[in-house]
Amino acid sequence: MAKLNGQNFRVLVWDSEEEKYRCIAKSTGATITLTANTEDASTKDDVSMAARPIVTSLSWQVQVDSMDVSDVTTMLAAIKSLTPFTLIWDEVSTSDNQTALKAAFSRKGTAYLSDLTLTFNDREISTKSIQFSGISELEKLAVTPTVDVYTPDNTYTRGQYVRMFLGSDNTTTPTAVVAYARQLSMHVSMQLENSTTKDTPGSWMIQEPVGLSYDISTTALTRSGDTITSAVVGKTLADIEDIYESQNLVKFQIANVSGDNNRTKGAVIVEGSITLTSLTLNEPNRQSSDYSAQFNGVGIYTVTTPSES
Repeated sequence: MAKLNGQNFRVLVWDSEEEKYRCIAKSTGATITLTANTEDASTKDDVSMAARPIVTSLSWQVQVDSMDVSDVTTMLAAIKSLTPFTLIWDEVSTSDNQTALKAAFSRKGTAYLSDLTLTFNDREISTKSIQFSGISELEKLAVTPTVDVYTPDNTYTRGQYVRMFLGSDNTTTPTAVVAYARQLSMHVSMQLENSTTKDTPGSWMIQEPVGLSYDISTTALTRSGDTITSAVVGKTLADIEDIYESQNLVKFQIANVSGDNNRTKGAVIVEGSITLTSLTLNEPNRQSSDYSAQFNGVGIYTVTTPSES
């Protein structure tokens, strides 16, 4: 039997509308981690110095990286609303690697989307990294899964067409783009807690959400040589320093952009209130001067209109 390559081993998510499974589109990698949590059971009865680990619970996680960000509003809404997902991993075949084969190692389980990172960098393909944390025991597949096959295309979102806008305070709509930006990333994390009791059968760890947090990071040049013809105002380093020193909350929006200098705001992806928690000014010799800023979300964000590819 030939070796199995990674493109023939995929994670599929249940689509309740189509009542079929669907591969995570344009995925570039997946990591499945099965953990046996142990406790040292050595006692005075053990003669040697060796540990005696005993398995006390089982847990699992799935992480998938993808170049498809057309569903970012769906992902942001799902982690915000604590939506559980049913997913499987299985061997796949055919020319587009989307036909599930019910391999002996395939498994099925229910999980929360517990970690989401969206990256929109200049002159790069935008990406998402999603992590699922299991909340049920894993099952062997009883039947071959039916898959809703999508048609692969050559459409990708370039990072320069998604930008962050900032307001002047926590009441006004964000109208100023982060000027001379090169990198943008939004990270959302769900905090989970073990909810098993003595009434819970089996060894599987059952987890429930207890918190949600998010942060946004950006890197921008201190000053750019670009000719700015757009009428949209940009927040420069001086403005970011003012936000830091005032310690005030500001409104933000992450939106698709177009037009002059890629500053014309289109469909808004997500918005909310943030506080600036870290600002690093980088001044390397004979290299461009830039700065990195990290903002932490205050309260929950709002997912608005669907994003565009």
